[in-house]
Amino acid sequence: MKFVFDLDGTICFNGKPLSNTIVQCLKQLNKNDVIFASARPIRDMLPVLPKDFHSYTLIGGNGALIYQDNKLLHAQTFTEQQLHVILKLIEEQEATFLMDSDWDYVYTGPKDHPIVHNLDQGKLAQHVAVDQLSSVVKILFITMKDYEILFTQLQHLDITVHEHRNEQLIDVSPRNIDKWSALQVLGIKPKSYVAFGNDANDISMFQHAAQAIMIDDHDQLSRFADEHVSYQEDGEKAIVEKIQSIYSETVYI
Repeated sequence: MKFVFDLDGTICFNGKPLSNTIVQCLKQLNKNDVIFASARPIRDMLPVLPKDFHSYTLIGGNGALIYQDNKLLHAQTFTEQQLHVILKLIEEQEATFLMDSDWDYVYTGPKDHPIVHNLDQGKLAQHVAVDQLSSVVKILFITMKDYEILFTQLQHLDITVHEHRNEQLIDVSPRNIDKWSALQVLGIKPKSYVAFGNDANDISMFQHAAQAIMIDDHDQLSRFADEHVSYQEDGEKAIVEKIQSIYSETVYI
Protein backbone atom coordinates (compact mmCIF):
# COMPACT_ATOMS: atom_id res chain seq x y z
CA MET A 1 0.00 0.00 0.00
CA LYS A 2 1.32 3.41 -0.96
CA PHE A 3 0.90 6.63 1.04
CA VAL A 4 0.20 9.91 -0.78
CA PHE A 5 0.65 13.10 1.25
CA ASP A 6 -0.37 16.63 0.42
CA LEU A 7 2.01 19.11 2.07
CA ASP A 8 0.62 22.47 3.22
CA GLY A 9 -2.00 22.12 5.92
CA THR A 10 -1.62 18.35 5.88
CA ILE A 11 1.88 17.44 7.10
CA CYS A 12 3.57 20.86 7.08
CA PHE A 13 2.12 24.05 8.50
CA ASN A 14 2.46 27.83 8.17
CA GLY A 15 4.91 27.45 5.30
CA LYS A 16 7.51 25.85 7.55
CA PRO A 17 9.46 22.64 6.75
CA LEU A 18 8.21 19.29 7.95
CA SER A 19 8.82 18.96 11.67
CA ASN A 20 11.22 16.36 13.00
CA THR A 21 8.21 14.52 14.46
CA ILE A 22 6.61 14.14 11.03
CA VAL A 23 9.93 13.35 9.34
CA GLN A 24 10.76 10.53 11.76
CA CYS A 25 7.29 9.09 11.28
CA LEU A 26 7.58 9.12 7.47
CA LYS A 27 11.02 7.52 7.61
CA GLN A 28 9.35 4.43 9.04
CA LEU A 29 7.62 3.96 5.68
CA ASN A 30 9.28 2.45 2.64
CA LYS A 31 10.66 5.24 0.42
CA ASN A 32 9.15 3.65 -2.71
CA ASP A 33 5.71 3.71 -1.12
CA VAL A 34 5.68 7.42 -0.20
CA ILE A 35 4.53 10.10 -2.64
CA PHE A 36 4.29 13.83 -1.88
CA ALA A 37 1.58 15.60 -3.92
CA SER A 38 1.31 19.37 -3.64
CA ALA A 39 -0.11 22.46 -5.31
CA ARG A 40 3.42 23.84 -5.00
CA PRO A 41 5.74 23.47 -7.99
CA ILE A 42 8.67 21.14 -7.36
CA ARG A 43 11.12 23.99 -6.60
CA ASP A 44 8.85 25.12 -3.74
CA MET A 45 8.33 21.60 -2.41
CA LEU A 46 12.06 20.99 -1.89
CA PRO A 47 12.66 23.60 0.85
CA VAL A 48 10.00 22.11 3.15
CA LEU A 49 11.28 18.55 2.70
CA PRO A 50 14.49 17.18 4.25
CA LYS A 51 17.23 16.62 1.66
CA ASP A 52 16.99 12.85 1.85
CA PHE A 53 13.32 13.17 0.79
CA HIS A 54 14.21 15.10 -2.40
CA SER A 55 14.71 11.86 -4.33
CA TYR A 56 11.23 10.59 -3.37
CA THR A 57 8.42 10.73 -5.91
CA LEU A 58 7.14 14.32 -5.98
CA ILE A 59 3.94 15.50 -7.67
CA GLY A 60 3.86 19.28 -8.05
CA GLY A 61 1.59 21.92 -9.51
CA ASN A 62 -1.54 19.93 -8.56
CA GLY A 63 -0.44 17.11 -10.86
CA ALA A 64 1.21 19.00 -13.73
CA LEU A 65 4.73 18.01 -12.65
CA ILE A 66 6.25 14.71 -11.58
CA TYR A 67 9.81 14.28 -10.30
CA GLN A 68 11.50 11.01 -9.39
CA ASP A 69 15.07 10.56 -8.21
CA ASN A 70 15.70 14.31 -8.59
CA LYS A 71 14.73 14.28 -12.27
CA LEU A 72 11.74 15.64 -14.18
CA LEU A 73 9.65 12.66 -15.23
CA HIS A 74 6.56 14.42 -16.59
CA ALA A 75 5.28 17.94 -17.27
CA GLN A 76 1.88 18.93 -18.65
CA THR A 77 1.73 22.47 -20.03
CA PHE A 78 -0.88 24.91 -21.33
CA THR A 79 -1.17 25.28 -25.10
CA GLU A 80 -0.25 28.59 -26.72
CA GLN A 81 -3.94 29.21 -27.49
CA GLN A 82 -4.96 28.59 -23.87
CA LEU A 83 -2.27 30.97 -22.64
CA HIS A 84 -3.39 33.62 -25.12
CA VAL A 85 -6.96 33.50 -23.78
CA ILE A 86 -5.83 33.46 -20.13
CA LEU A 87 -3.56 36.45 -20.66
CA LYS A 88 -6.49 38.36 -22.16
CA LEU A 89 -8.56 37.59 -19.04
CA ILE A 90 -5.68 38.76 -16.87
CA GLU A 91 -5.65 42.05 -18.75
CA GLU A 92 -9.44 42.49 -18.56
CA GLN A 93 -9.54 41.66 -14.85
CA GLU A 94 -6.35 43.60 -14.05
CA ALA A 95 -5.40 40.42 -12.25
CA THR A 96 -2.16 39.71 -10.44
CA PHE A 97 -0.80 36.18 -10.50
CA LEU A 98 1.90 33.59 -9.92
CA MET A 99 2.71 31.77 -13.17
CA ASP A 100 4.90 28.66 -13.03
CA SER A 101 6.92 26.81 -15.61
CA ASP A 102 8.48 23.48 -14.67
CA TRP A 103 11.05 25.50 -12.70
CA ASP A 104 11.05 29.30 -13.18
CA TYR A 105 8.16 31.67 -12.48
CA VAL A 106 6.49 35.07 -12.90
CA TYR A 107 5.01 36.85 -9.88
CA THR A 108 3.02 40.09 -10.19
CA GLY A 109 1.09 40.03 -6.90
CA PRO A 110 1.42 42.21 -3.82
CA LYS A 111 4.84 42.07 -2.18
CA ASP A 112 3.26 41.51 1.22
CA HIS A 113 0.90 38.68 0.15
CA PRO A 114 1.27 35.50 2.27
CA ILE A 115 2.07 33.49 -0.88
CA VAL A 116 5.39 35.33 -1.09
CA HIS A 117 6.62 33.57 2.06
CA ASN A 118 6.44 30.21 0.26
CA LEU A 119 7.73 31.43 -3.10
CA ASP A 120 11.14 30.04 -4.10
CA GLN A 121 12.32 29.85 -0.50
CA GLY A 122 15.39 27.92 -1.59
CA LYS A 123 16.36 30.51 -4.24
CA LEU A 124 16.45 27.71 -6.80
CA ALA A 125 14.66 29.40 -9.72
CA GLN A 126 14.58 32.61 -11.75
CA HIS A 127 11.89 35.31 -11.51
CA VAL A 128 11.36 36.19 -15.19
CA ALA A 129 8.92 37.91 -17.54
CA VAL A 130 5.98 36.01 -19.03
CA ASP A 131 7.56 35.82 -22.49
CA GLN A 132 10.69 34.28 -20.97
CA LEU A 133 8.88 31.20 -19.67
CA SER A 134 9.48 28.28 -22.02
CA SER A 135 6.22 26.67 -20.87
CA VAL A 136 3.49 27.20 -18.25
CA VAL A 137 2.12 24.43 -16.02
CA LYS A 138 0.10 26.36 -13.43
CA ILE A 139 -1.29 29.85 -12.77
CA LEU A 140 -2.50 31.14 -9.42
CA PHE A 141 -4.71 34.25 -9.59
CA ILE A 142 -4.09 36.40 -6.53
CA THR A 143 -6.04 39.63 -7.00
CA MET A 144 -8.64 40.57 -9.59
CA LYS A 145 -11.45 43.08 -10.16
CA ASP A 146 -14.25 40.53 -9.73
CA TYR A 147 -13.60 37.04 -8.31
CA GLU A 148 -16.94 35.55 -9.40
CA ILE A 149 -16.73 36.81 -12.98
CA LEU A 150 -13.14 35.60 -13.40
CA PHE A 151 -13.97 32.21 -11.89
CA THR A 152 -16.91 31.79 -14.29
CA GLN A 153 -14.82 32.85 -17.29
CA LEU A 154 -12.07 30.39 -16.42
CA GLN A 155 -14.58 27.56 -16.03
CA HIS A 156 -15.65 28.08 -19.65
CA LEU A 157 -12.13 27.26 -20.85
CA ASP A 158 -10.92 23.71 -21.47
CA ILE A 159 -8.68 23.72 -18.40
CA THR A 160 -8.73 22.53 -14.78
CA VAL A 161 -9.86 25.19 -12.28
CA HIS A 162 -9.55 25.07 -8.48
CA GLU A 163 -11.02 27.78 -6.27
CA HIS A 164 -9.92 28.72 -2.78
CA ARG A 165 -12.77 30.93 -1.62
CA ASN A 166 -11.48 31.43 1.91
CA GLU A 167 -8.33 33.05 0.53
CA GLN A 168 -10.06 34.47 -2.60
CA LEU A 169 -7.54 32.67 -4.81
CA ILE A 170 -8.07 30.72 -8.04
CA ASP A 171 -5.54 28.35 -9.56
CA VAL A 172 -5.65 26.79 -13.00
CA SER A 173 -3.84 23.88 -14.61
CA PRO A 174 -3.96 22.29 -18.07
CA ARG A 175 -6.97 20.17 -19.02
CA ASN A 176 -7.61 17.01 -16.99
CA ILE A 177 -4.71 17.73 -14.67
CA ASP A 178 -5.10 16.93 -11.01
CA LYS A 179 -3.34 14.82 -8.42
CA TRP A 180 -5.12 11.65 -9.49
CA SER A 181 -4.08 12.13 -13.13
CA ALA A 182 -0.45 12.30 -11.97
CA LEU A 183 -0.86 9.15 -9.89
CA GLN A 184 -2.17 7.41 -13.01
CA VAL A 185 0.91 8.50 -14.97
CA LEU A 186 2.93 6.77 -12.24
CA GLY A 187 0.93 3.58 -12.75
CA ILE A 188 -0.93 3.84 -9.44
CA LYS A 189 -4.19 1.88 -9.45
CA PRO A 190 -7.43 2.86 -7.67
CA LYS A 191 -7.72 1.66 -4.08
CA SER A 192 -3.98 0.92 -3.92
CA TYR A 193 -3.01 3.89 -1.75
CA VAL A 194 -3.89 5.90 1.33
CA ALA A 195 -4.35 9.65 0.79
CA PHE A 196 -3.83 12.47 3.28
CA GLY A 197 -5.06 15.94 2.33
CA ASN A 198 -6.85 19.08 3.49
CA ASP A 199 -8.20 21.04 0.52
CA ALA A 200 -10.35 20.91 -2.61
CA ASN A 201 -7.37 20.09 -4.82
CA ASP A 202 -7.12 16.76 -2.97
CA ILE A 203 -10.60 15.63 -4.05
CA SER A 204 -9.46 13.66 -7.09
CA MET A 205 -6.94 11.58 -5.15
CA PHE A 206 -9.43 11.07 -2.31
CA GLN A 207 -12.01 9.69 -4.76
CA HIS A 208 -9.72 6.83 -5.80
CA ALA A 209 -7.98 6.09 -2.48
CA ALA A 210 -8.38 2.94 -0.40
CA GLN A 211 -8.52 5.29 2.61
CA ALA A 212 -8.83 9.08 2.53
CA ILE A 213 -7.78 11.02 5.62
CA MET A 214 -8.75 14.69 5.84
CA ILE A 215 -6.73 16.98 8.10
CA ASP A 216 -8.95 19.54 9.85
CA ASP A 217 -12.12 20.41 7.91
CA HIS A 218 -12.97 21.48 4.38
CA ASP A 219 -16.56 21.55 3.13
CA GLN A 220 -15.85 20.34 -0.40
CA LEU A 221 -13.32 17.69 0.60
CA SER A 222 -15.20 16.30 3.60
CA ARG A 223 -17.76 14.39 1.51
CA PHE A 224 -14.92 12.31 0.01
CA ALA A 225 -13.06 11.67 3.28
CA ASP A 226 -13.22 8.39 5.17
CA GLU A 227 -11.72 9.84 8.34
CA HIS A 228 -11.01 13.21 9.89
CA VAL A 229 -7.98 14.20 11.98
CA SER A 230 -7.85 17.58 13.72
CA TYR A 231 -4.47 19.32 13.67
CA GLN A 232 -6.08 22.38 15.25
CA GLU A 233 -7.20 20.39 18.27
CA ASP A 234 -4.57 17.67 18.63
CA GLY A 235 -1.54 18.86 16.67
CA GLU A 236 0.97 16.69 14.86
CA LYS A 237 0.66 13.90 17.40
CA ALA A 238 -2.78 12.98 16.04
CA ILE A 239 -1.48 12.93 12.45
CA VAL A 240 1.50 10.75 13.38
CA GLU A 241 -0.72 8.36 15.30
CA LYS A 242 -3.04 8.02 12.31
CA ILE A 243 -0.16 7.30 9.91
CA GLN A 244 1.28 4.73 12.31
CA SER A 245 -2.11 3.14 12.87
CA ILE A 246 -2.73 2.68 9.13
CA TYR A 247 0.84 1.47 8.62
CA SER A 248 0.46 -1.18 11.33
CA GLU A 249 -2.82 -2.41 9.83
CA THR A 250 -1.52 -2.59 6.27
CA VAL A 251 0.13 -5.56 4.63
CA TYR A 252 3.20 -3.60 3.68
CA ILE A 253 5.23 -4.93 0.77
